[in-house]
Amino acid sequence: MTADGVEGLLRESAPQVLGALVRRYGHFDTAEDAVQEALLAASVQWPREGVPDSPRSWLITVASRRLTDLLRAEQARRRREDTVAGWRLPGERSAPAADRPPVPADDTLVLLFMCCHPSLSPASQIALTLRAVGGLSTAEIARAFLVPEATMTRRISRAKQRIKDSGLPFAMPPAAERAQRLGAVLHVLYLIFNEGYASTSGPLLQRVELSVEAIRLARTVHRLMPGDGEVAGLLALMLLTDARRLARTGPGGELIPMAEQDRGLWDAAQIAEGVALVSAALPRREIGPYQLQAAIAAVHDEAPSARETDWPQIVALYEVLMRIADNPVVRLNHVVAVAMARGAKAGLDLLDELTADERVAGDHRLYAVRAHLLEMAGDRTAAREAYEAAAGRTTSLPRQRYLHGRAARLAD
Repeated sequence: MTADGVEGLLRESAPQVLGALVRRYGHFDTAEDAVQEALLAASVQWPREGVPDSPRSWLITVASRRLTDLLRAEQARRRREDTVAGWRLPGERSAPAADRPPVPADDTLVLLFMCCHPSLSPASQIALTLRAVGGLSTAEIARAFLVPEATMTRRISRAKQRIKDSGLPFAMPPAAERAQRLGAVLHVLYLIFNEGYASTSGPLLQRVELSVEAIRLARTVHRLMPGDGEVAGLLALMLLTDARRLARTGPGGELIPMAEQDRGLWDAAQIAEGVALVSAALPRREIGPYQLQAAIAAVHDEAPSARETDWPQIVALYEVLMRIADNPVVRLNHVVAVAMARGAKAGLDLLDELTADERVAGDHRLYAVRAHLLEMAGDRTAAREAYEAAAGRTTSLPRQRYLHGRAARLAD
């Protein structure tokens, strides 16, 4: 197996292994350290010696042994005789030891709800789940929250300590409590998907393994809660967005905007599934933001071409969305839709109002939208400057290349 294949397998296995250790041993924080060491060992050994027949069992075995070492070391450091006396080795437990062949199970969803426990703040729920389940680095999570990395490091550490101190069991919460945690769970999956579909940094535009994992988890939650419209809406949104993935990049990994994509490369089966999900969800009594975003994605995906997109309908959907989930990114997308439906000047007028919002004032997306609208309006010089300003504000290398390319084209 190639190095990339090993990396993908390890990313897929990590939350399952962590879930297995937490379920059998507890000690969330220490278990995560043990899993990270097992993943590091696998990344070194597997490319050289080959992937074992049961990769997850191998990882659980190595991680559980390391966890035992870490717990014993912690006990020795603290010199707590009562803790040492009460510690039992895996073979002495009534539950199956983590280093024995595990029964086929996926604890990822249990881990997901555990990370979204109500004792944590919403921001901590999302950050911890992105770290433990999504496998994102602390730096990536900090960018998603628009906060310094040091702040996010402290937030995740506090969340793990609170999980440890709470002593809560590793089990699926009852139905009523699941409903309470659902909002945070869906937000987490949404952020994981977005990081996979449009990476915030690095040499690649997409991290497909994250998008695939987010869709898999969303399907799992949908099976658990089939009557929830927002669960269906989120899954539909992911499918309708991911359906365009193959057309988003050229042979060299360069970004291709939606208006220029080959729609023949879009995944028709995913589009059909997403449209069916959102069509079934929208008639229900309560309409939420994920359903509305899915409806917008469906309008895009069902249009035969960019020119034939029903932009007035998209504007109307964004205006409903802004009434229930107003945020600067939604407003920025609304600006683009208004410009496409009513002209560049109408969009630029709305964009001027949005510039005063500090949450998005320095974001590269605002500058990129301004550049696009200025280009539509025929102001090539101002558009070129805005494209360059946008390129200087993004940490994604493919986006930088795309924005510099748009600027260079206007300079010719």
